[in-house]
Amino acid sequence: MMVRCFLTTFDNPYNPYEQFEQWYQYDMDHGYNSSGLLMRLAQTSSQFTDNENAYEIEKAINKIVANDPANIYKKLKIEIKGDTGYAQSA
Repeated sequence: MMVRCFLTTFDNPYNPYEQFEQWYQYDMDHGYNSSGLLMRLAQTSSQFTDNENAYEIEKAINKIVANDPANIYKKLKIEIKGDTGYAQSA
């Protein structure tokens, strides 16, 4: 089992891993565009392994949460069964 990190908001009732479509719709309807923000800040690459990209995503999430003056974002850690690659945490 592996732990993956997701960016979400405190008011979004949906799980971005298990209910992505509902989570995304809520996020966009409320004007957050969390996925777009994360995409702009995460230094991912097609040259990286999945583990390296997951690490970069978690670092970007940490940066977003730490620099969130409105206090709307939070980091969500979810255990995912069957994912054996990611062992490092930012």
